[in-house]
Amino acid sequence: MCSGDLVEVVDDVGVIHMTGHNEHGLHCLALNTAIFWNRKNELHQVAQQASNIEDLTEVVRASLSVMSRQWSDAMHTFKEKFNSLSTLITDHGLDSSPQEEFLSLLGGARTSPAVHQFLVNTLGEVGVKRISKVLCGAGKELQRIVLEHLQPAAEVIGFRMGELRGLSRWRARYHGIGLDEPLISNATEKAGMLLVQVERFMRVLSSVLQQCIKLLMSEPSDQLLPYNSELVIIFLKCLYEQDPVKQLLEISETDYDVEIDLETAERVRELVQFGGFSDTEYLRRTLAKEFQLLELSFKEAFQMPFTTISRKILCEDLLPLFPLPSLSNASSSSTRIPTSISYYEDPSRASSSHYTGQIQVIDYISFQVPDESFSDIENCICIVRGFMHNSDCLKKGYSSLEAVLLCVPADYQCVDLSLYKDSQIVLLLNKDNNNTSESAGDGCMIILEASDLPYVSLSRSAFVDVWRLQELKDSAACLHIGDEKARTIPHCVIAPLAVSASRGVACVFAARKRALVYILEEDEDEVSDAE
Repeated sequence: MCSGDLVEVVDDVGVIHMTGHNEHGLHCLALNTAIFWNRKNELHQVAQQASNIEDLTEVVRASLSVMSRQWSDAMHTFKEKFNSLSTLITDHGLDSSPQEEFLSLLGGARTSPAVHQFLVNTLGEVGVKRISKVLCGAGKELQRIVLEHLQPAAEVIGFRMGELRGLSRWRARYHGIGLDEPLISNATEKAGMLLVQVERFMRVLSSVLQQCIKLLMSEPSDQLLPYNSELVIIFLKCLYEQDPVKQLLEISETDYDVEIDLETAERVRELVQFGGFSDTEYLRRTLAKEFQLLELSFKEAFQMPFTTISRKILCEDLLPLFPLPSLSNASSSSTRIPTSISYYEDPSRASSSHYTGQIQVIDYISFQVPDESFSDIENCICIVRGFMHNSDCLKKGYSSLEAVLLCVPADYQCVDLSLYKDSQIVLLLNKDNNNTSESAGDGCMIILEASDLPYVSLSRSAFVDVWRLQELKDSAACLHIGDEKARTIPHCVIAPLAVSASRGVACVFAARKRALVYILEEDEDEVSDAE
């Protein structure tokens, strides 16, 4: 069931008119999907590559999520210990910041009472080792995820996009199915940028871990340690002012720009002349932001084939069945109508099949008619056959469209239905015992011979605002349960009904979440049902 606007349908009979037809309901559409057969090789090749890229994109997304969570947990342990230094500085009446105190300590100046209390009592040697172990463990785990999952996935994505880029340049075969060369080229470039971002992330992570662990794990000594300005700057910058690893992994509300030197920016612009990335600002973006742009480029590139193919799926026939007034006020997803569609060999055209070598089939469409659709049609099931034949026969000047309306007995209610095999239909019914309990009551499963029903020919109309089931209300047939092959179910049943034609079984669900399996080929008196 779907919603949409019918723009125009033209065939040999004429134009299908839409005047005044704006009511929701169930319609049967005959779609010409020849594009899938005519371009099956190209579509298969593109779909295979796109599916592989989508799977690898999920690997990248999951890897970034796990890495961000693990690094965040490690830094939480660090900040949990070091944040108490600010409180100690305030308690001792100092105006300095933690950065200034650590700079004074690492530069060789006298240690303030606040820092001394923090190092001896709050942090201690055990705390330093614990923080070092946590940071080192998180860093190694991030490196493992990158090397085993993130980087291989990014490399294969770039390779697959390169293949699609080559196919997109074959305009004679692939432009007609929506493989747009500019969009694919843009996505390929974004895949290459992601690889560069992964390489930079590994360098940043290694640098942060190396310097921070070296500083935290340095052996205590009575001698004044030599002043290492690089070590001090990295420590204060990475652990207090900002966290470069976190900034590369997370997308902030305000876009964060990575600082790059002028020489690097100039080299990136020069590389454009030698086939480099046309977007020269990619180094200023984070890894997470680059992946976000990569997903957006994939969405734009792969949406084009969907749009192009959809425009080439033609609606050749339209059959309005019944209205659903409730859909105008509620979502169509909340409305469930038991419906089943299948094809069987047409015995009336078996002789022509013998000469042509092609098996002639006929379509069957069965569904339950909601009581709210028509005031004079209640508790009914409709079966339509020959709708696809009708589309073919219109060009020959006659119609093969037939339908039958079956009235279910008043003490039964249709739960679900399914087309079975050899033109058979399985109905799942509940018997109304006027019992308020959901589990109480009896169910019934009936097998109908659809080919033996009293079908009525439906006339062809160019106006789609005429609901066709109204033509059947005067010729409705009654369903006699005693005359059909029926199976009694000692439970109140619920949808859905699952039927397997190859195995000859049906699975029925009872109200108390019980699954019952019935063998359809056996009589009820021969073998007991298996649960």
